[in-house]
Amino acid sequence: MLRESGVAFGTSGARGLVEQFTDEVCAAFTMAFLTVMREQGEVTQVVLGMDRRPSSPGMASACTTAAKAMGIELVDYGVLPTPALALQAMAGGVPAIMITGSHIPFDRNGIKFYRPEGEITKADEQAILSVTVELPLLGAIAREPESDAARRRYIARYTEWFSGRPLVGKRVGLYQHSAAGRDLNVQVLEALGAEVVILGRSERFVPVDTEAVSEADRGQARHWAAEYRLDALLTTDGDGDRPLLADERGEWLRGDIVGLLCARELGIQALAVPVSCNSGIEDCGAFQMVQRTRIGSPYVLAGMEELTEKYARVAGFEANGGFLLGCAIEEGDRRLEALPTRDALLPALTLMVAAACRQAPLSALAEALPARYTASDRLKEFPTERSLALLANWRNDLPAMRQALGLEFPVIDANSIDGLRVTLENREIVHLRPSGNAPELRCYVESQSEERASALVERVLARLDAQV
Repeated sequence: MLRESGVAFGTSGARGLVEQFTDEVCAAFTMAFLTVMREQGEVTQVVLGMDRRPSSPGMASACTTAAKAMGIELVDYGVLPTPALALQAMAGGVPAIMITGSHIPFDRNGIKFYRPEGEITKADEQAILSVTVELPLLGAIAREPESDAARRRYIARYTEWFSGRPLVGKRVGLYQHSAAGRDLNVQVLEALGAEVVILGRSERFVPVDTEAVSEADRGQARHWAAEYRLDALLTTDGDGDRPLLADERGEWLRGDIVGLLCARELGIQALAVPVSCNSGIEDCGAFQMVQRTRIGSPYVLAGMEELTEKYARVAGFEANGGFLLGCAIEEGDRRLEALPTRDALLPALTLMVAAACRQAPLSALAEALPARYTASDRLKEFPTERSLALLANWRNDLPAMRQALGLEFPVIDANSIDGLRVTLENREIVHLRPSGNAPELRCYVESQSEERASALVERVLARLDAQV
């Protein structure tokens, strides 16, 4: 059933159209996942959470019914950020199921699975798809009463790590939209002393993509920053594992720059980051080792696992800003436990607190970094088969790629770790890859100026769009 459902694993979890996630498909995924977990050890309990998509409660109910049919206790934590559910699951040593499509449109959804020690691996994904289970009669589809324990633990993680009230005197705008952690974020920021200005709350699902910020969202951020005299502006994607942070001018910081600055503040020695991240990570000289991976948190996690064999402080992050802490960090009597799954709050809070402690504006943190600017965007409804065919042809004919995309300079290096990433003679980088979650072709560009990077993304995507 699973392989025929049309639902597939992408860069993070199983994703598909809402109509593909029938009760039977959700139940089959749940039973396959728990079967794989049982093969690896005793499973008596599983925890569950979800985002605010209209389809998520129904999917959660089907997963709940399937777990109970297997004789496994299910603890329902309701709407909460994905990292909050993962943190609770790891603390209890139990597997977890998160109903979320992250940032993709509301007509799609997804399921993320967690082992007791963190995210599932690519091998686990294949094992889940290979399980053949006979579905029981599901009967009445119902949810369990919700527990608040995971939300409390998540709040305590940050209020205990950032001691005192370091954000007193700071005005932080919180673009809430329909984010799963919108109310938790208010509680954390206020506990740290910030004055929180709530903005853009919506009961309609808003698919915020931290890698493809629209011009409307850029203009809105500048307007909010000026109108409310903000020191920072924060939002996240739908399930709260990717941050979008703007400085006092309302300028959104790129996710990989946020990750770089956070890692530097935490004294991280070795990083695992996807090939799409800014090359300033190496150029800044702050890290002993930077390992490049394919795009997707499972690949970053695999890279982090290798690095922990040699380095004491290991982390990873993605171009979308999601930060993965691979080790516990201690500072005096404070301890921040490892959380090897994407999180939005740690990098955003780390930067806000660092700026406040230095009595400097948020924008000042990035000023000393190498002048490498990135921009990204995507072509929606671009068939994956078309993307794969184009990139396969261009790998064998780089001059044809240059001509088709109107690139001004010759290609001097090509990398096919994930998609096709080419370096031009003037050190600009153009990286194309099909999305792992939707029929989209993503374009990442790196250049010596923000204006140049944005213009190059626009030109490349216009050329690609003309070829459809």
